[in-house]
Amino acid sequence: MYLGFDTSNYTTSVALFDGENIYQARQLLSVKNGERGLRQSDAVFQHIVNMPVLLNDVKNKIKDVRAVAVSTRPRNIDGSYMPCFLVGKNNAVCASSITGARLYETSHQVGHILAALYSVGKLDFINDQFIAFHVSGGTTEALLVEPDSKEIIKATVIAQSTDLKAGQAIDRAGVMMGYTFPCGKKLDELSQKSSKKFNIKPSMIGMDCSLSGIENKAKAMLDKGEGNEDISKFVLSSISCTIDKMTENLITKYDNIPIIYAGGVMSNTLIKTNIMSKYNNAYFAHPAYSCDNACGIAIYAYLKDKYE
Repeated sequence: MYLGFDTSNYTTSVALFDGENIYQARQLLSVKNGERGLRQSDAVFQHIVNMPVLLNDVKNKIKDVRAVAVSTRPRNIDGSYMPCFLVGKNNAVCASSITGARLYETSHQVGHILAALYSVGKLDFINDQFIAFHVSGGTTEALLVEPDSKEIIKATVIAQSTDLKAGQAIDRAGVMMGYTFPCGKKLDELSQKSSKKFNIKPSMIGMDCSLSGIENKAKAMLDKGEGNEDISKFVLSSISCTIDKMTENLITKYDNIPIIYAGGVMSNTLIKTNIMSKYNNAYFAHPAYSCDNACGIAIYAYLKDKYE
């Protein structure tokens, strides 16, 4: 059994992987009404409270732990750090010490990619080049992913948002309309009730994109009294068109190599339907493995143990 911990800015998560099946427990962190996020001190406190509860949920599955892994940073780059990941690290160190299992550290982003690959039955992609989109509240990036002897996979940014992230645009529009953070599911639901058509031209800077105009346009629509359904559809359609254009550009440059889409935003119905209808080499993580989770971290423990 392989045990993984992830304590990102908005979700406490524990997962177990037995080489085939995943068992997980997770808890979304609470954000006050009207707020658009959490301070790190609040996130750390909630992780500390949540972790014993989640471990209790999976305790009957924890046996013969061979390796433990934990995300200790957002990305595998110098200077990537957030205090909230310390909670996961502390629990992983304790679990490793108690069980005598090896301890491995990786990044939250690697966890997202591995969980996404597992969910679509494509873990073998780690042996070759592919592109991974990581689109969430804190990240809107396309990554060139390659095998790496030390980290299992190496992810290099090849396209990104130069300003607002996709998840930020969704949450800011949602909070603006009076909904509780995070707002992705609510905007997804509302957008499907709109019949309005939008002629959207993505704002591109080479391979990169700009998303700040989405928030401004959503505010202008709200000020004019336009319906929340139409505003929601505009926001999600804008992000969808942008991801579509980024995908088109990357396929042209990288010769149609496989593309995997992960991160909470990629669970959206409109975005997923649009992309999958156009590209036959595109794979979307199952929603349970697309949002923040420790599944990919547990898989990382398995892969490190397997290849070392």
